[in-house]
Amino acid sequence: MRFMLLMMPRGCRDAAPDATPNADAVKAMMQYNDELRRAGVLVTLDGFHPRSHGAFVSFAGGQPTVIDGRLVEAAGAAGGYWMIDVRSKQEAIEWASRCPATGNEVIEIRQVQEFLDIPADVRELPSGVTALRPRLRQRANA
Repeated sequence: MRFMLLMMPRGCRDAAPDATPNADAVKAMMQYNDELRRAGVLVTLDGFHPRSHGAFVSFAGGQPTVIDGRLVEAAGAAGGYWMIDVRSKQEAIEWASRCPATGNEVIEIRQVQEFLDIPADVRELPSGVTALRPRLRQRANA
């Protein structure tokens, strides 16, 4: 099962465009990342620039509207993520609990919806996604 662990630092939405974490925090996080890698559960990971570098596209009225990332009011903002492949939600929780996060951070854990999680009657693939079929079959046989 794949799970995405989303790091949600409080205050991230108000961070300056040039904001960076301190060296000690980065070192601790790199050790955690290496632990995930050595355990064989890490699929990928990335950190994000502050929202002020980004944008949002909303679809009110069915039309796309671009909104500068600094202007959006939202409860949380992701600061980065890990994609892990583990046996259960409990194992994902255990890995998230090991993260050297601060009291100012929360990790959201979300299971990835795999192809086989989709009901059989909905699995018919449109002809335009034939490039995905080998990967989907590979995961289905795993």
